[in-house]
Amino acid sequence: MDEPPTVPLRYHIAGCSEHSGKYAPENILEDNPLDQTSRWSGAYLSPNVKQWMLLRLQEVVVLKSITFGKFHKPHPCNMKEFKVYVGLSEDNMAEVLHAALRNDSVKETFTIRHSNNAGICFPTRYVKVVPLSAHGQSFHTSIWHIALAGIIDPNLVEKVRARHNEYRETSVLRYVLKHLRQRRFLTPFANILSRSGLQLEHPIVSSMYENLVLNGQWAASEDTVHQAASASLFNAYRFSCQPHAQWTQLHGTDADGDVPRRRGGHAMCMDEQNGLLYLFGGWDGQQNLDDLWVYDVHRDTWRMLSMATSREKNGPGPRACHKMVFDAKTGAIYVLGRLGEGDALEPTGTRGDGNAAAATPASSTSPRSSGNATTSSAETARQGNVTPLPWTAYCSEFHRYHTRGLDEGKWDLLSFDTSASGGPPLVFDHQMVMDCEAQTIYVSGGRVVDGDWEVSKYSGLYAYDIRTGLWQMLHAIWSVSPQTYPLACTDLLPGHSMVLEPESRTLLIFAGQRDERYLSDMFAYHIPTGTVTELFPNFTTAGGPDPCFTQRAVIDPTLREIYLFCGLTRSQPGSLTVLETESPYWIYRYERPDQPGTWSTIPSVDLSHITESDVGGPQARYAHQVVYDASAKVVYMHGGNNGIIKDDGSGGPHVEGDVGRGRPVMDGADATKENRLDDFWKMALKRPPVEDIVRKAIYEIRQQQFRELCEDVPAVKALAFLQAEVSSVVDHSNAEEAEAFRNLLAHLLSLPPDGTPAIISTDQEKDAPMRSPNGTPIPRQDEGMADTTRVEQPVPSRVAVTYAEDPLEEAKYGGSHPSPARFKQRTQVFERLLVFVNADAKQPNRSLVDVINADGAE
Repeated sequence: MDEPPTVPLRYHIAGCSEHSGKYAPENILEDNPLDQTSRWSGAYLSPNVKQWMLLRLQEVVVLKSITFGKFHKPHPCNMKEFKVYVGLSEDNMAEVLHAALRNDSVKETFTIRHSNNAGICFPTRYVKVVPLSAHGQSFHTSIWHIALAGIIDPNLVEKVRARHNEYRETSVLRYVLKHLRQRRFLTPFANILSRSGLQLEHPIVSSMYENLVLNGQWAASEDTVHQAASASLFNAYRFSCQPHAQWTQLHGTDADGDVPRRRGGHAMCMDEQNGLLYLFGGWDGQQNLDDLWVYDVHRDTWRMLSMATSREKNGPGPRACHKMVFDAKTGAIYVLGRLGEGDALEPTGTRGDGNAAAATPASSTSPRSSGNATTSSAETARQGNVTPLPWTAYCSEFHRYHTRGLDEGKWDLLSFDTSASGGPPLVFDHQMVMDCEAQTIYVSGGRVVDGDWEVSKYSGLYAYDIRTGLWQMLHAIWSVSPQTYPLACTDLLPGHSMVLEPESRTLLIFAGQRDERYLSDMFAYHIPTGTVTELFPNFTTAGGPDPCFTQRAVIDPTLREIYLFCGLTRSQPGSLTVLETESPYWIYRYERPDQPGTWSTIPSVDLSHITESDVGGPQARYAHQVVYDASAKVVYMHGGNNGIIKDDGSGGPHVEGDVGRGRPVMDGADATKENRLDDFWKMALKRPPVEDIVRKAIYEIRQQQFRELCEDVPAVKALAFLQAEVSSVVDHSNAEEAEAFRNLLAHLLSLPPDGTPAIISTDQEKDAPMRSPNGTPIPRQDEGMADTTRVEQPVPSRVAVTYAEDPLEEAKYGGSHPSPARFKQRTQVFERLLVFVNADAKQPNRSLVDVINADGAE
């Protein structure tokens, strides 16, 4: 069933902080960009004073977007940074957006988060906008106009409200259940479970609790750990662990012993279903190529499909800096864009291998010229070294190649010039992704090739519908002048990266080059609504890689990870361009594509064992190509450019550089030859095996078993258990585990004479923060819209929780039962085991006492 349409929403001003003079909040209801008085302005200049505006919608809706109108020219009072909160009441609101506006005259639309981390959509009646800063210092913050859009369909909104209320009730019950069981109120815990029909956790986790906490059945507890592993309950923890890159060089050839020659700026795509990788074109240092190859992953063999596609009917000509994608539904390959032999007006000797803002005055570090001081193409043309090609040479051909069916091995020329049918002009260094389910291709950015290199021109964002054969321009084409950019996210300049998050249908676009600057910004473009969210204005300052150019990126939507392979970096405009060698591989993890994620480097496996003769992985490079096999979790990398090599006078070339953090990319008199590569690699991310997680869990259980043996049996028997059973599950090479093991012996020696159990932690009333594999606190779960609940009851005068034995224990389990101190010990061990368990299979991470604002403080 299709979602109801998104429509403009009516609202009125429900309240606001003090305003300045005649700039009342009602002014924002009208969009009058030419009227300087048609705005709201806050009364205070200081950013430390909280200012806000509360809007009340005419009806309950599902809010989808917010649009800010502006004055007809830049203004110092324009709001810059802001936050947006929504809720069903003005007393209970949640933050859904934190963003910034540009100081220009163009309206900006932002997607509003309308579902929580559990994927539950929530309704909205109130919207609060909180300005945080203005563009000008010592100016009052102004808002000129606000427009809201969302779904008002009463049937859908009522379903959303009902489901959200049910989710909130369920969330509250889950917190209560956790709290009751944690405090040993097992009878009401069982009654609530029975009457509500709620499932707090996976049945295996419930068995683990009973065996470990209530009964102290150690063997049965370890059995449930193995059962949990078999049920894939540890997968989320395993994939959240720091991965290590394991590179393997592939040496497969074709039947004649041949492989694709050295090149850069080529294109690759992957047929995951059949394990086939296709490679086409590129620049070998002397000429553009038009050979087409296929690599069989299972057989480790190459096969040349065409020595020269230009000789085939409708086949594409030689090219570099093009892109191609694979349609998994039809088995077709689509090819678009190029930098051809005569496209870049530069001497042949300086021509590089692609992925460049090449041979232009604005791009001094292009891989086509690989340098810091290239001769401009316009100057070259004036010197008469190159004759410009006729306009017909700048047509953007669009090709399709069939890998299956009756037309297997044949080419179709879908369009002689895509710009004539509403598509992009001839471009290079663009990006192209395929949405196989929607049968749509998305093309973004790139440098326009039209023979005029005096003015840098860049393409916009386009969509191609395979079923209808029609192009749609999602965002227009702009010149390089920053003043002409209507949307920051669509500064789709050369050398950027773009991946498709298919579940939410979001394009993630990042990095690239503008003039002399390499960029490290990142945006999310939501395809259904056409709205944009800025994730990072500078992801380097957020722990990500340095600003990059010609980096490569692939996405694993299942794991919600993006893998980035750096290319050229530059610390600041005009500085030396280098190949990233220190941290060339990165991983970006996200929970939601429209919210900022986290960056971390990907180290190689067993770095300490790498010798000079074993580099442990591919050399640093740019203008290379990577593809990802999501089913096998393997990245394939081929070719590229390793920089400039020189003759060292001894008859052999050597690579210039390896200075500091990267290898310089050189040009000029010292440069003699670019080192293009033909090596072929695959990378698998190695994470802890599930057996290692099982071992860690059993180690936790046996530590508790040992502590109880210390209190129940002679010290000699406890020591024997420590040496035989506990030691066998310890990773003695791990400093943290080894230290914990030594502390167990100290525990035995320091046990009180009366055998009183020692409490693991002194603070039992609060949950310790959940920890990720790298030791950092795991983010709190978004369990509902409410952030805090005020407690108005008086503080009890006596202790309400004694952890005394519950009547249910005797009735259900019989036998002996743990003392209060031992019960708390075992509960702590159980909750440490839950760190390994998937979030959807266990109780909430947070504690009820943390959710409730017991101090009554806002």
